[in-house]
Amino acid sequence: MERARPAEPADQALAAHLLATALEGARTMRGGAALLGSRKPEDLMARWTRGSEAALYVGEFHHAVVGLAAATTFTRTGATDTSGRIECCFVESDARGVGVGSALMEALVGWCAERGCRDIDALALPGDRSSKQRLEAAGFVARLLTLNRRLD
Repeated sequence: MERARPAEPADQALAAHLLATALEGARTMRGGAALLGSRKPEDLMARWTRGSEAALYVGEFHHAVVGLAAATTFTRTGATDTSGRIECCFVESDARGVGVGSALMEALVGWCAERGCRDIDALALPGDRSSKQRLEAAGFVARLLTLNRRLD
């Protein structure tokens, strides 16, 4: 059985390992290095596990932690209402296709709704069709593409 639940202190080491794997994979994708910059798993974990403006969830399959997801809340420039941002959703490759990612997405959407978010942003790297399709299946709609041209 698959499920998502808030990460507990006992999950931190495994969640950090999953995050490191996710970041390593994302850095190799087009746009990944630019998006991630010098972000380190320990810095992201610290940000996602403190305060009420962030949440870290783990995904389980048959009671084994095989995924993680994180969301934050923020206020857009010039706005007064709160928005959510899904910053990470990762499931180990051997555990994909069984519903863990969907459970994690549902949990984050629920977390954002509980905090009164008006909307939620989620990112997908260029060419990452599987992430884009999963987000669209969860009700997300592409609204902006950001293109970049280096000048060096």
